[in-house]
Amino acid sequence: MARITLDKLRHSYVPNPSETDYALKEIDLSWDDGGAYALLGPSGCGKTTLLNIISGLLTPSEGRVLFDGADVTTRSPADRNIAQVFQFPVIYDTMTVYDNLAFPLRNRGMGRTEIDTRVLEIAEMLEVTPILKRRASGLGPDDKQKLSMGRGLVRNDVNAVLFDEPLTVIDPHLKWKLRSKLKELHQNLALTMIYVTHDQTEALTFADRVVVMDEGVVVQIGTPQELFERPMHTFVGHFIGSPGMNLLPCEMSGGGALFNGQPVALAEEVGDPAGRLEIGVRPEFVSFAPNGIPAEITRVSDAGRHRLVETRAGDTPIKLLVPDGAEIPEGQVHLAFDPAFTRVYVDGWLGGAH
Repeated sequence: MARITLDKLRHSYVPNPSETDYALKEIDLSWDDGGAYALLGPSGCGKTTLLNIISGLLTPSEGRVLFDGADVTTRSPADRNIAQVFQFPVIYDTMTVYDNLAFPLRNRGMGRTEIDTRVLEIAEMLEVTPILKRRASGLGPDDKQKLSMGRGLVRNDVNAVLFDEPLTVIDPHLKWKLRSKLKELHQNLALTMIYVTHDQTEALTFADRVVVMDEGVVVQIGTPQELFERPMHTFVGHFIGSPGMNLLPCEMSGGGALFNGQPVALAEEVGDPAGRLEIGVRPEFVSFAPNGIPAEITRVSDAGRHRLVETRAGDTPIKLLVPDGAEIPEGQVHLAFDPAFTRVYVDGWLGGAH
């Protein structure tokens, strides 16, 4: 394993790029040994580009990639000692499951007994022991992807295991099983793992820390709880959570926020910043109250253990989640925001934090 550091990294797929040509804007971050990380963002945000730079499949236009302080920017994936699992299973159909798992170890000259021990250990973890003698060509998509993961995990000498949307081809009802299995494998093997996905559920259930990306920029790095409770950018508030964070246009006066002329208590003081100002508060932290923001209920829908209540305050929609079974008034209501989770954003960024 290795501590992976990205130093002033930028990348463009065109020569002599202008600022708008960069698929990755300047990135400085580090991954610690043995951590479980996710790169989360929509399609085209740069997360696969970043993963391929870490693995050595791509050389960055600018900046350096460091493993334990050593510059590996121009080294090949083999020289970096990286294992990578791709979106579509990479296996040998003519080989048995056992031989597929053993192949990376045989290539490194490992002894037969050691190979057998390691293959059986990984097979047990992945729950493929009963099919070790079967040919890979006869496996279903979920078992093929398990096998592809196993080929990436079977070596215990790698610096990191990189996953590029590995569950995309898996049936939805099987995804939760493989996510749980991957989390268990990380805990058992203590390997550095970096997982690329556009699915917030995959990222938040797998990773200890999530790197959220948008348009080539890392907008926040944090634990799932930090991303939910204190989004550093309105994009994080929208992208994480279902439904996403409410954003309300506001004004600042004397360090306090005003929405539709009503004062709104905030978690943090931000002074009187200049720029586009918005109050951000998640639906989980909005409630009905005797007094507060006047609003009108426009729709109520079922959201599992909660009901999603959509309201409108003037021209601004505000959503809140109400526990199933709780009373919901009709027509005109007043809304209160939990001050501990209500913040002001300036031009998209958390006020006072960027």
